[in-house]
Amino acid sequence: MDAAEYKHVVLGLIFLKYISDAFEEQHARLEVERSEGADPEDPDEYRAINIFWVPQEARWARLRDNAKQTGIGKIVDEAMLAIERDNPSLKGVLPKEYAKPGLDMRRLGELIDLIGNIGLGDRENRSKDILGRVYEYFLSQFASAEGKKGGQFYTPRCVVRLLVEMLAPYQGRVYDPCCGSGGMFVQSDKFVEAHGGRIGDISIYGQESNYTTWRLAKMNLAIRRIDGKIEHGDSFHNDRFPDLKADYVLANPPFNDSDWHGELLKEDKRWKYGIPPVSNANFAWVQHFIHHLAPTGLAGFVLANGSMSSNQSGEGEIRKNIIEADLVDCMVALPGQLFYSTQIPVCLWFIARDKRNGRFRDRRGHVLFIDARKLGTMIDRVHRELTDEDIQKIAGTYHAWRAKRDAAGASVPQPLAEERELPPYEDIPGFCKSATINEIRQQNYILTPGRYVGAAKTEEDDEPFEEKMARLTAELRKQMEEAARLDEAIWANLGEIGYGR
Repeated sequence: MDAAEYKHVVLGLIFLKYISDAFEEQHARLEVERSEGADPEDPDEYRAINIFWVPQEARWARLRDNAKQTGIGKIVDEAMLAIERDNPSLKGVLPKEYAKPGLDMRRLGELIDLIGNIGLGDRENRSKDILGRVYEYFLSQFASAEGKKGGQFYTPRCVVRLLVEMLAPYQGRVYDPCCGSGGMFVQSDKFVEAHGGRIGDISIYGQESNYTTWRLAKMNLAIRRIDGKIEHGDSFHNDRFPDLKADYVLANPPFNDSDWHGELLKEDKRWKYGIPPVSNANFAWVQHFIHHLAPTGLAGFVLANGSMSSNQSGEGEIRKNIIEADLVDCMVALPGQLFYSTQIPVCLWFIARDKRNGRFRDRRGHVLFIDARKLGTMIDRVHRELTDEDIQKIAGTYHAWRAKRDAAGASVPQPLAEERELPPYEDIPGFCKSATINEIRQQNYILTPGRYVGAAKTEEDDEPFEEKMARLTAELRKQMEEAARLDEAIWANLGEIGYGR
């Protein structure tokens, strides 16, 4: 069985263990309070405090006691069905494929024993988000094992964190029309919590076309107690939120998708800036995001680098129209090898519906370009990650650029995201540049940051030329003498065994 199949087996059991732990903890508490009228078998005692009710046939103890039985697969399937039956929000979400013939029942029993020893859902582990981290670990590992296919459901955590830190979605409606396993929402929620906000300050709307990935997203949010509207369907052809105007759009759509059936949508009202080509959905996604933004909304999303410069099939004209409408707020070029699904470099687009939005300074007619291609650290032979310092450097540059300032030049504090004093923004050659739309016109509406930020300054060298040449020549002479000595030593050793010159 490959990773694409057994991920549902593993993630389903982890989910079941998590809700069982939370249930058992509350069950034990109610037992103690039974003399005061508490009823441990009353589902409302659990639902009232946002804990999933686990019916008798689905409790972990039953699975554990039957782990060595040949019928354990059927018992797990029955447990999943029972949980869905008694918790309507999970209907159709949980995997129920444990009894199928291809699954080794002995290994399934061992897996149940293994997961049974991990504390996941009690109060202490919930406070540390142990399950969230376990789930994220498995999602990333499965994505890595699945290669290209895995990228459909997992956006690397550092990329999601960067998007969230830059947009700072601390309040309002957050929308992701291609939400994968829900990583954007998890990170948004963490952002709100880390900055002193409350779960519930943001409303979540997501849509995912792949049914199994949609199930992953539902489970991923459920274990973190994130309440959101996550719909299944194709956002282009079956938009489940046609009237939604979001305060924030966060997304990582499929790169350069040529299988989106654009020929059926030629007259769609979303294509305000031009009809996107049938051969590539990039600018269909961009216009879908813009269509769903509220009048002061902000969007941040990932696209392949080609979106910044392509002139094929009318894409250049659409990009030009979006730039002339003064919607592009910031562009970030990222280093390669960040994704499991592809090694090509990607970029981040940031769109602002109204650059006079009173929360920030008036940025009309300007776009910030950031070239972050030299950032990041290799974590294995083929994958790179952005460090916390990298993320703060990029996000801090954007926040400093858009910050409102008082007469003395101090940044005006913003709720949650920018409560700290931000240094004044300044262009840094080789890294960032605030450009005017006129400068972008002169570059034929190409948005590649490298065209604007220029070359990095080389470090000052105070050593006089004559002294430097004398020093370098002396070092070279010494190295050549050492090389000659080593050559002689090698030939001498070879001569001793009969292979000399």
